Amino acid sequence: MALKLTLKPGERAAINGAVIVNGDRRSSFVIENQARVLREGDIMQPGEATTPASRIYLPVMMMYLDPSMRAGMQAEYEKRLTEFTGAISNVEALNMCAALAAHVANGDYYKAMSLCRKLIDFEETRLSHVA
Repeated sequence: MALKLTLKPGERAAINGAVIVNGDRRSSFVIENQARVLREGDIMQPGEATTPASRIYLPVMMMYLDPSMRAGMQAEYEKRLTEFTGAISNVEALNMCAALAAHVANGDYYKAMSLCRKLIDFEETRLSHVA
């Protein structure tokens, strides 16, 4: 199934590790085969991984974008997920962690990233009252 990607002016996207930057107009294109695609808003820089949930997201994102990094990032991902699950008791969040781990184990990194974003939202909600 083809993927239609529409980019805003100046928006970036990563496709199989290559970063593309859109020109000065909105544009669309279709990717007709399997490709690892991330829009600019889904790309996290290492310095942005400042919370426990974002520290899970970063290695999962790297495993998705660059298959050659999977072996090296696996230990970091496991360490961060173990730390996170050891620090929470919320059943819903723990269930998300279990589903995330299953997706990673099955090589479905994009779905795992989606659950990581939900964990980041969970974390922000829980920590929003802390000054």
